[in-house]
Amino acid sequence: MDPETMRGGPGLGGDVYWRRRMSLLIAVLVVVAVVAWACSGSSGPAERSDAKPTPSPAPVTDPLLAGLRTLTTGTASPSPSPSPSRSPRPRPRRAGEPCQEDDLVLHLQGKQEIYARGARPHFIVTVVNTGPVMCKTDVGPRALEIRITSGDDRIWSTADCVSGSGTDTRELERGVPYVRSLDWNRRRSSGNCRADPPPALPGTYVAMARMGEHKSPKGVFHLR
Repeated sequence: MDPETMRGGPGLGGDVYWRRRMSLLIAVLVVVAVVAWACSGSSGPAERSDAKPTPSPAPVTDPLLAGLRTLTTGTASPSPSPSPSRSPRPRPRRAGEPCQEDDLVLHLQGKQEIYARGARPHFIVTVVNTGPVMCKTDVGPRALEIRITSGDDRIWSTADCVSGSGTDTRELERGVPYVRSLDWNRRRSSGNCRADPPPALPGTYVAMARMGEHKSPKGVFHLR
């Protein structure tokens, strides 16, 4: 192309050329401005004071770290309390086993309340097994004691001066009473086993049977 034509030549041709160049430059500036405005508009909300905060990263899911975090913060859920264990059922009773004290009923009864001079007081003692089966128990004079007192004074006892082993094991069927009857010779007794113990004086006395922790009701009588 002719250089004169590129320059537009003197006069009107040169003005046309430069106007075209300015129009192109303005178009380019407009495009740049539009692009800059678009970019600033998309990033503008992030600069506002009411913009939402950037979400924090997800917590670590490592089991070991999670367990340590739980122990540190003290938010561990309480371990479930163990369920109460059931108490074992009692073993069924077998016939011939020793009697249990709770299954025995002890009773003493006197023949009369007043005994004339020289008359010996007479007593009947009964032991009843209320358990489910037959059982065995010692009804000897030490295990089944009959004691006579007067106030705080211990007057007489079947457990004093017992010869031999003093045991007498009996089988007690359910509901069938064991019965013992005895007479008191109206003399005192003691552990020293005197050959000629002194006689009891006239007065009021109390008789009672004892068997382990069991005690029979008191029997009150009088000697003349």
